Amino acid sequence: MPMPKPPGRDLLLRPDRVWDAIEKGPVDGLSVLVREGRIAAVGHDLAPSSQADVLEMPGCTLMPGFIDCHVHLLDEAADLKPSAYQTLTAIPALTSLLANGFTTVRDLGSAHLPLNVSLRQAVEEGLIEGPRILAAPNILSPRGGHGDKQPSMAQRYGRPVGTLADGPDELRRAVREQSRAGADWIKFAGGGGFSSAVDGPASTAYSRIEMHTIVATADDLGLPCAAHVFTDRAVLRAVAAGVRSVEHACLATETAYRSMEDAGTYLVPTQYVQTYFLNRLEDDDCWDSDTTVLRQSYAEHADTLREGLLRPARSTVKVAFGTDAGMFPHTDNWREFPTMIANGFTHLRALRAATSVAAELLNRPDLGVIAPNATADLVAVKGDPFRDITATGRPRYVLQQGCPVRGLPK
Repeated sequence: MPMPKPPGRDLLLRPDRVWDAIEKGPVDGLSVLVREGRIAAVGHDLAPSSQADVLEMPGCTLMPGFIDCHVHLLDEAADLKPSAYQTLTAIPALTSLLANGFTTVRDLGSAHLPLNVSLRQAVEEGLIEGPRILAAPNILSPRGGHGDKQPSMAQRYGRPVGTLADGPDELRRAVREQSRAGADWIKFAGGGGFSSAVDGPASTAYSRIEMHTIVATADDLGLPCAAHVFTDRAVLRAVAAGVRSVEHACLATETAYRSMEDAGTYLVPTQYVQTYFLNRLEDDDCWDSDTTVLRQSYAEHADTLREGLLRPARSTVKVAFGTDAGMFPHTDNWREFPTMIANGFTHLRALRAATSVAAELLNRPDLGVIAPNATADLVAVKGDPFRDITATGRPRYVLQQGCPVRGLPK
């Protein structure tokens, strides 16, 4: 549970430097005053009142709490386990993400049950500790698509595993059922994936009419859409349908990037997960019979993928931070930062991707900045990430709505 503050008391934070996600770099000597879960003031020479506690943060840079716009909290390997067990697998993930300084995450769905909605509620009610969750309950997929997780079961026993829908009528119903389940977002598989049981990342899953049906139905319900797509064809189709965010696009070319730029579509490039698997292709100890298809798919597309990872930084597309954590250990999601830098992003653009730009994508203007009246979700890292991006992996203090959840002296 978040560590409680005495009721009615302010908290004055005194780091070495503050980056508000607005300026181009951190400012030395600033203090931040937190009151009732929000930022009350930012400035030099802020003096504590008798109603304020002081938290000294020597050697630290204070920033807005990080936002990961693409995680999977539930263990996909547990799809066939009881729902209670599946839900419990998310608790270590939530703990790790919050300890990494990620105070908000967008969970883009599991294949089968809308369990992340219950996780969202449990965090909101303080039953479990974790980041704020925005949930796409399930990944909508055609039969034989990326979200069709056990096609052999469907063929043999008539028991599909996945939220499967084909054609406009089925898709309208599926989107409405996601809304009824408590969706904040709608996620659909517009193409295949590296881990798909049947299709591959170069495929396109839904027709133009089907994608437009998904987005239009979601829009009628006030829900934005995120599209899992990799190639030009799939990206162009999703952008034309009006999705708010494109996920991955790692095999796309400049043609797709121009379409995203022109439409104002956000890109969540999930770069670390790609390098995570690419860098392990020759290590036999990292693979087993369950990951053979994944390994073969990465090997087939390795050269195109490495080239594609360099394109986002060369574009002017709006890039929001997202990692696909759950495909790799959640404790490592911060490694998206140095991966983005290695692929050509500036420190400023990478850090804004996880703060102010991510908040814009999520339509949460109260998050992602340090400014008066913003929600006091904050992370203080040891060092200066503008000089050393690996400082993002050294969170020293994390605050959720003004309450410290991490920060015991080491």
